[in-house]
Amino acid sequence: MKITNLETISLSIPLRHRPPAGSPGWERRALPMLLVQIDTDEGVSGWGEAWSLTLKDATRAAIDHVIAPICIGHDATRISDLTAEIRWRAGSAKPGPLTYGLSAVDIALWDILGKTAGLPLYRLLGGSAKGRIEAYASLIRYGESEAAAAKAAEVVDRGYRHLKLHEDDVAPIRAVREAVGEDVTIRLDPAWAWTPVQAIEMAQRLKDCGLVWLEEPIWPPEDYRGLAAVGARGGLPLAAGENAVSAMDFRNLLELAGIAYAQPSVVKIGGLTELRKVMALAELFNTAFAPHSYYLGPGLLATLHAIAAASGDIVVEHACLDMEAAPYGNALALIDGCLMVPQASGLGIDPDPAVLSDYRE
Repeated sequence: MKITNLETISLSIPLRHRPPAGSPGWERRALPMLLVQIDTDEGVSGWGEAWSLTLKDATRAAIDHVIAPICIGHDATRISDLTAEIRWRAGSAKPGPLTYGLSAVDIALWDILGKTAGLPLYRLLGGSAKGRIEAYASLIRYGESEAAAAKAAEVVDRGYRHLKLHEDDVAPIRAVREAVGEDVTIRLDPAWAWTPVQAIEMAQRLKDCGLVWLEEPIWPPEDYRGLAAVGARGGLPLAAGENAVSAMDFRNLLELAGIAYAQPSVVKIGGLTELRKVMALAELFNTAFAPHSYYLGPGLLATLHAIAAASGDIVVEHACLDMEAAPYGNALALIDGCLMVPQASGLGIDPDPAVLSDYRE
């Protein structure tokens, strides 16, 4: 089965509700998305997604001008061979557009493989039937106690029992805890807001908030020794790995930082091929597997399948964004605090052509 075409599709879907312009919260007015569609000579097509909140245009250029020419004519079912060849011929395994683009291609190839086999991806990955996975609402940064608490209470009313905040100050975090009570779990991702010294101080101040984890608190995120110091002296479990770009990179993170939760991002690390290796590494290091998934396209579907294939009870990240349209319509709507795992072959759902047409850039 030969690859005959590889197309990048850039989307921008406006957000209906967002913090006011100039507020300390997230000021993005639309969600950018970069999808990949791969076609084969047997009529089977697959869909993938690249990280695109940043560097979307550069990633698209990397796919169109570097990755696609390597892919055309290659056997679509020899995924490991092709992804290894792309890394080697491009001469890079560093963070950025090449690895993001490779991730999208890899996800699309797994989609093709599942469709060819007539199986959902979690079955190909060795998983048993999991019809649903609990989700945690991943909120944007509001920067104000009242706004953060109000949004947290709203999503709990919608059925979420787990939250992730992106606040970088103590007051909004305490306000959210007070608003939702002790029965709702809270995770914190300050998005590299602090130095190691600042992170240690903040972690100690937040001990009584009952956080599940403190996620990637320091800049740069690859300062694994600094992260280890935060874990040793801060007193909170650490989560990290969203910005790791290979299983080798993840091995260094696990060896040096002593994290409690491993968070590979399927749209950054190289797709499902590399994510599977991280799942095995996490098990060997006795570290919980908790993949990052702040995206709403094929990357989220691939993450759902990976979680369904993993052992244990894992809560999936669900970006809590009110968009004008969703790539899969209502297929990924929250039901009783859970996302449904697609049961059709491959990723299980293809993007809605009308959404692709209406929001294509």
